[in-house]
Amino acid sequence: MTERDIILTELAQGLRPMSQGIEWFDTHSPEEQAEILLFLRHHGVQARAVTEDGPESIRHAGLRPTHTPAVLITCGPIDQQLRKIAGLTPVDERRKVFRLLAEVLAVADERRRERLCSGGCGHWWHNLPVANG
Repeated sequence: MTERDIILTELAQGLRPMSQGIEWFDTHSPEEQAEILLFLRHHGVQARAVTEDGPESIRHAGLRPTHTPAVLITCGPIDQQLRKIAGLTPVDERRKVFRLLAEVLAVADERRRERLCSGGCGHWWHNLPVANG
């Protein structure tokens, strides 16, 4: 597990505020940001995100329904849409994409934890302490 894994997991679980996540995201180059977005997309799919997670993720991310990532997530099969969203390249869209993908992971992983890991599990990402400032 890397620092990136921990930070993104803490964001998805609400153990770290999104403001810290955005600050961290902004410290990376455009190429590194693209890798981070692909990581979030991949883990959202692995957490079994479903199309119905889109509207809740949009609300939690604080996006308007007219923002490009919000429009995309509601327009088809979620795995295809997440690929398109993660691939958005305009700099002004990157923060929106980051917030939305982190929330997709949060929504899907919360459901997964409730259904599959409620009695406890050995997943390191379900056993993180609260982040320090």
